[in-house]
Amino acid sequence: MNEKLVQAFNAQINAELYSEYLYLAMKAVFEEQHLTGFANWFNVQVQEEHAHALGLYDYVHERGGKVTLDAIAKPEFKEGSIVEIFEQVLKHEELVTSKINALADEADNAKDRAAVSFLDWYVKEQVEEEASVRQIISNLKLIGDDKKALLMLDRELATRTFVQPVIG
Repeated sequence: MNEKLVQAFNAQINAELYSEYLYLAMKAVFEEQHLTGFANWFNVQVQEEHAHALGLYDYVHERGGKVTLDAIAKPEFKEGSIVEIFEQVLKHEELVTSKINALADEADNAKDRAAVSFLDWYVKEQVEEEASVRQIISNLKLIGDDKKALLMLDRELATRTFVQPVIG
């Protein structure tokens, strides 16, 4: 991989680790409210983001590049209603999608077919990530102030489990 592409991969590793850190901070909000299903949903997100970062990390090494880890910024989000938090999650996932697309563009510009092929998994994963969050937002808006329905959704989210992705 050329040096510019290696740098772009390193920036994306940092972005994925930031996402992990952000979702860990959001998980804490739901644990404090004893909404263990929502906390579980974020816990799975934490694990997924970590796996995404490691997938990129391993790929850089596999291609002979040098991984350079930068500081991870303090997670920034505004505590609010559950819907508001998930709307922030959606905005964040849309930002990650734009970063993945920019990385894929950089791989295209470098005419690095292996990197383009590898990143295709991440492009598809972002479609799933955004769709998942949009579904939760829709459900939360339908629920409104119905506490029983909220607890039902919390129980549903408690069943989510982490499945180690096969990246690339």
